Amino acid sequence: MTATNETIENLTQWEYLALNSELNVADGHARQALTDGQTKIVDQLPQLFAEGEQRPVELIEREAHQAYFTLLGQHGYPTAPGRVLSCYSSSVAMEILSRALAGSVDTVALVHPTFDNIADLLRGNGLRLVPVEEEPLHHEDLPDSLLTEVGCVFVTTPNNPTGTVLAEERLRRIAEQCAEHDVVLALDTSFRGFDPRAHYDHYAVLEASGCRWVVIEDTGKLWPTLDLKAGLLVFSERVGLPVEKIYSDILLGVSPLILALIREFSLDAAAGGLADLHEFIAGNRALVRAKLAGLPGVECPDPDSRSSVERVRFSERIGVEVWNELQRHNVYALPCEKFHWDDPTEGQHMIRIALARSAGPLAASVDVLRSVLEAR
Repeated sequence: MTATNETIENLTQWEYLALNSELNVADGHARQALTDGQTKIVDQLPQLFAEGEQRPVELIEREAHQAYFTLLGQHGYPTAPGRVLSCYSSSVAMEILSRALAGSVDTVALVHPTFDNIADLLRGNGLRLVPVEEEPLHHEDLPDSLLTEVGCVFVTTPNNPTGTVLAEERLRRIAEQCAEHDVVLALDTSFRGFDPRAHYDHYAVLEASGCRWVVIEDTGKLWPTLDLKAGLLVFSERVGLPVEKIYSDILLGVSPLILALIREFSLDAAAGGLADLHEFIAGNRALVRAKLAGLPGVECPDPDSRSSVERVRFSERIGVEVWNELQRHNVYALPCEKFHWDDPTEGQHMIRIALARSAGPLAASVDVLRSVLEAR
């Protein structure tokens, strides 16, 4: 792909430009070094490959789902056949959901801001979007006027890029409102693994509410598996959408090798690896904040975030301009305008830094960022 900042149309194109740089702090995928426990799993790849050849895919998939959902506290996830669909990525799961919605829904209420490919995929399937600002979403009932206008409410939790988590009582209330108005409630929980506040059992809450619901999970943000991952598309029994049919139009299933890898990484995380990851991300966040401390007009606007990304806001600089200066030093971060899919001006004074990186390259990247900001 050849692109410049003048021709880039979405966040993924910005991320693509960074893939070959050692100082890539743009995309939210895990790119830190493997832990000792994870290295042992990678060393077992020949055995996992053989297992994928010899055992039924259904059994490996069931084990992977159980290990992953249990790790993150989602004990109420549906175990009936066909209720958890394994996809190549969360974006593929999002495309399936978007197509399924388009058959019976005209308008979707989408949290604002959030990662722009959600908005792009929904719009690309002919759906009209209504923004739901993050602050009132977490503190107030959804207006009846909104719920009579839309066929689906879509929330990202923890949100990307803010890290804001939808609390259990808020999820319960929103689900109850969606049930009252027969509106589908969709959640993208791709960053759930980083924040224990998002580990309450969402599926138990959703099922108790009686609403029609869909959840997208993602294993790709947690572990440095070279993008060997799965997006999981989970839905309620009476969701009333052709999810399974559209899934079958797009793919047959995910490789049993990848599913076995997810199972093993989940088990390693449950044995202490997840706590170590939380400590690692917290240390990298502290590193970023310390290196930028004291710069006039520079702040990190998400003090409570535990996600694997960190926004940096500038009172006097434009994010794209900062990006231009950084890339001259082969450093790539992510301008935040396009997260604000309904009003890009709201994000124009920010960039997002990925924290799932080894400390050395991350520190070098932030040192360059500080020098760029000091030079102005």
